[in-house]
Amino acid sequence: MEERHERYERHTLSVTVDNEPGVLARVIGLFSGRGYNIDSLTVSETEHAKHQSRITIVTTGTPMVLAQIKNQLERLVPVHSVNDLTADGNPLERELALVKIAGKGQKRVEALRIADAFRAEVVGATTEHFIFQLTGRTDKIEQFLAVMAPLGMVEVCRTGIAAVSRGPEAMSGLASRAD
Repeated sequence: MEERHERYERHTLSVTVDNEPGVLARVIGLFSGRGYNIDSLTVSETEHAKHQSRITIVTTGTPMVLAQIKNQLERLVPVHSVNDLTADGNPLERELALVKIAGKGQKRVEALRIADAFRAEVVGATTEHFIFQLTGRTDKIEQFLAVMAPLGMVEVCRTGIAAVSRGPEAMSGLASRAD
């Protein structure tokens, strides 16, 4: 009997859907019903006149599982297009994090110094805490959190990944705005 070890890949999918009640639940239901994991999820209306939203999903799986996910998403009625930004080539991905650090004295000074090195912005502060806003790649956010943890990190809120493909073309399924 042959043993197969398929490699797991992380892919960013961009799904254009109708902006109507229940669509997100249907898309997410597809993942949960089949035991697929979602690493990151963001959604927002992007085409107001067309009443369309864009769902950005980061998921991990074998190439076969990723192909199944894309095929099943394409079959959902409110879905207009499914684009695998990772397969299309090196998408630009960013994430936003709000990080609350509580502390006094030297730890407070160190938190400010590190935040400056990461280009994190202070968006809230008292004499006992800071709230930093940081935007960047996921690995940058993870590094920042690891360094801040021993300095009194008490709360973290992250947006999930927003991604767009590189190059002048629009994703398939979207009309170009450049006339």
